Amino acid sequence: MPLDPQVEAMRAEREANHVPQLYTQSLAEARAADLASIQAAGGDGEPVHHVKDVTTDAGLPLRVYRPDLSGPLPTLIYFFGGGWTLGSIDTADGITRKLANAVPCQVVTVGYRLAPEHPFPTAVHDCYDATQWIATHLQTDPARMVVGGDSAGANLAAAVTLLARDNNGPALAGQLLVYPNMLYGSDTISMRNGNDPYLFNNTSVNWYWKHYLTDPADGRNPLASPLLAESHADLPPALVITAEYDPLRDEGEYYAEKLHAAGVPTTLSRYDGMVHGFFAMSGILDGGKKAMSEASAWLGRIFTDG
Repeated sequence: MPLDPQVEAMRAEREANHVPQLYTQSLAEARAADLASIQAAGGDGEPVHHVKDVTTDAGLPLRVYRPDLSGPLPTLIYFFGGGWTLGSIDTADGITRKLANAVPCQVVTVGYRLAPEHPFPTAVHDCYDATQWIATHLQTDPARMVVGGDSAGANLAAAVTLLARDNNGPALAGQLLVYPNMLYGSDTISMRNGNDPYLFNNTSVNWYWKHYLTDPADGRNPLASPLLAESHADLPPALVITAEYDPLRDEGEYYAEKLHAAGVPTTLSRYDGMVHGFFAMSGILDGGKKAMSEASAWLGRIFTDG
């Protein structure tokens, strides 16, 4: 399919305004531009019954979103995107507010540390440590806990499921993986074709990996490249969302196939005409709204079954 007309209009505007790619900017500039772009495309943040910033015992910042519910709450632990290099709790604020209200459930965003100041595997262990802490705090129902994220956040969510499986918990009821990075150095068709200078492209992917890994050999570690795990059995049920015009499309879909082949209940949902980042653009893209609704409905079923 061609680019969705709304995506085409967005791309044309970027070209007309000569919007620079993030990888052409300094880290400080790219971090500020990334946040501003996401906030502009995400629409107005929805009010949530209760929002509070807290800190784990290890000093990691979290933001907790609670709908008007009582008792131990079904909880989504969300890891923001940004190539492990950009992003913050504020980056995911629009997504997490919508999910908290729509499911409804408690959502907790983890402020993991960024590369290159804190390279792999810092972010993985920050996210796993935070997941362990959240499991016993914040009115969390330990039987109804899901990890999720978009892009690099989805990569971290997948890595956390591997750690949780191999270290006897915490128990996870599901994993929400939105256009995930799953393989360092991938040479897929979507990666080769993803070279549009006004969209997230294969140069973007390589730029992020360069900041995340201090040694390319680390890219063979399954906690960096979850596709390379020896086994994908006994992982929690998954919803994998991909975009047709995303360099990461194929590796996300290969991961869904790996999970399914290992007996993991897996839903794969490709959004034709969409591009990387569309899940965070529900303020301007109907495809983003649709994907948000799909994720909310899937989470609702996971939490009900749990």
